[in-house]
Amino acid sequence: MSEPAGAAKAPVAVALDTHDLDRAVRWAGAVAPHVSTVKIGLELFLAEGSTAVEKVRAGTDLDVFLDLKLHDIPATVAGAAASVAPLAPAYLTVHAAGGPAMVSAAAAALPQTRIAAVTVLTSLSSEDLARLGIAGPPREAAVRLALIAVDAGARALVCSPLEVAQLRAAVGPDVTLITPGVRPPAHDAGDQARVATPQEAIAAGADLLVIGRPITGAADPGDAAAAIAASIRSE
Repeated sequence: MSEPAGAAKAPVAVALDTHDLDRAVRWAGAVAPHVSTVKIGLELFLAEGSTAVEKVRAGTDLDVFLDLKLHDIPATVAGAAASVAPLAPAYLTVHAAGGPAMVSAAAAALPQTRIAAVTVLTSLSSEDLARLGIAGPPREAAVRLALIAVDAGARALVCSPLEVAQLRAAVGPDVTLITPGVRPPAHDAGDQARVATPQEAIAAGADLLVIGRPITGAADPGDAAAAIAASIRSE
């Protein structure tokens, strides 16, 4: 499927969830004409390190979302963030639950990158939060964590699409809202507990949608990415 002439790339981060670098590079090349971003998470980064970022980015104009979900004492997180500075990721994730000093340390160590604070993982339900001793429901927990993280210097937030509207109202228009747990209609939710369609997530106020298996698991990932991009534009 080809893009309409002059069409902007869709605000989608394709999750390259594999330890196979060659496969990740093929996926990136296939989706590059249709989406703005690729997400490199722990599976690929721990297998290949900085080489993964360099090879996935080569020959494309894709932004790289480095999804490492750092969560440690502030000095350790600052050092980890500084260590990926040569890779110039557009986004780097940390856990908002690490606290304001940790978020602030990451932001200071990597000022050219948007530090994206993960609020409540999309795999967690209200029941899961209760078992963990975290006051819920997820929307309220996500807003609490979001406000702390933004005040500490996070310029992006990761949240379920079901919390986007509440977070947008809480943090205003200048913070980038990134939503995993996005599934096209009729796709299985997999291990996600709180999901929405791409159209629903965009309508709620999301800036960047994280989509993995509905694209990378398709027979033709390029066509799947193009179809999702077209569905977003049609809204």
